[in-house]
Amino acid sequence: MTYSADFRAQVIKSIKQKDMSIRQACTFYNISKTTLQRWLNNSSIKQTRDKPPSKIHDDLLLKDIEQYPDDYLYERAQRFNCSKTGIYTALKRLGISQKKDLGTSKSVSDKKSSVSE
Repeated sequence: MTYSADFRAQVIKSIKQKDMSIRQACTFYNISKTTLQRWLNNSSIKQTRDKPPSKIHDDLLLKDIEQYPDDYLYERAQRFNCSKTGIYTALKRLGISQKKDLGTSKSVSDKKSSVSE
């Protein structure tokens, strides 16, 4: 959970005006010392994550999509040794969506399909 900017400013103000020490402010406001020190260095609220993707690399995923365009998320997840949610997030990061096909799925033969293409 992210603390509001007003709350952060109030805590920093009480420390900078020498009303409280860092330890006293942590106890009074019920926050950790690490959090408070991070706020003192940079009080802005981050909206994005600075860490690049580490498990699923974009170029490898794009090659996999070119090679296997009709695969399901769980099949890609098995190849990349990760979860379906991880594949979904990586595809979303790349701006690729799973297209809905009104035809049949892979598990149903063409004879059983009632939808014509």
